[in-house]
Amino acid sequence: MKKYVIGVDIGGRSMKFGLFTSDGELINKSSIPTHTENDGETILSDLEMHLKKMIEKFELSEENFEGVGIGIPGPILNKSIVKTAVNLGWREPTHVKEYLEPRLNAKVLVENDANVAALGELWKGAGEYVNNLVMITLGTGVGGGIVIDGKIVSGTTGSGGEVGHMPMLENPMQRKCGCGGDRCFELVASATGLEHSATNYLFEHDDSSKLREVDNIDARVIFEYAQEGDKVAEDIVDDYANHLARGLGILSAIVDPEMFVIGGGVSNAGDYLLDKVKASYKDVAFSVTRDVIFKIAELGNDAGMYGAAKLIIS
Repeated sequence: MKKYVIGVDIGGRSMKFGLFTSDGELINKSSIPTHTENDGETILSDLEMHLKKMIEKFELSEENFEGVGIGIPGPILNKSIVKTAVNLGWREPTHVKEYLEPRLNAKVLVENDANVAALGELWKGAGEYVNNLVMITLGTGVGGGIVIDGKIVSGTTGSGGEVGHMPMLENPMQRKCGCGGDRCFELVASATGLEHSATNYLFEHDDSSKLREVDNIDARVIFEYAQEGDKVAEDIVDDYANHLARGLGILSAIVDPEMFVIGGGVSNAGDYLLDKVKASYKDVAFSVTRDVIFKIAELGNDAGMYGAAKLIIS
């Protein structure tokens, strides 16, 4: 008999649902809005209602349904309790597993959204043929997930993989990270960090650059102009790649992954970004970790659903 599992990726704007076979085939996708108003008080009931609709629609039963995996943006304890999820309005511990399991009569497991994205990439994405990887998501912030021997590294407080908050910078910055820190990796390795670096450079130097013609400089434009040969943009990207490579070098000395998977908006720069990061990485990495594989994430916005589903599948 074919077995099924549901993977859910909960974000601040929407909840994405995927119905999978136990061998990883995506059968159906759907989504509903995430209502974060009033401290997200209806999120669990909305989640319950949609899951029940899916169970009924696809005729899932105790015999053919293995359970529900859920990715949520926040630290998770024991694959069960969300300590806090500010993007959802949850500021107190929320017992997701305890709430859903008796109502669905099915197994429920919960993990951090970045961790399940990393697990998804290992299961059915860029890392499908490795057992150990670190995924870095480069967007407004820097997210991360660490998977060792096929298992997510969650840590004592559920904060394992929060690579964006490594206090990597020797000197504090005037800007603050979202966590309140001023030495975080995220301050220089995120798209936001890249954009600030460009703005600061243009203010402090007089070099000619097409970037001066742009009203609102974003990461996409910086990479575009760098690839076109704009010297200032190239220098800014090189500096960014050096910061990113140094952070990955630190991680490789601790985790020793087979692969780094790069996702998020900055990853749209593709091989141009990878080539620069790989070159810088080889200059700083511990010698025996220099041959780690670098790849761009492949599952896009579906990675969280895949990884959440994989939580259930042993």
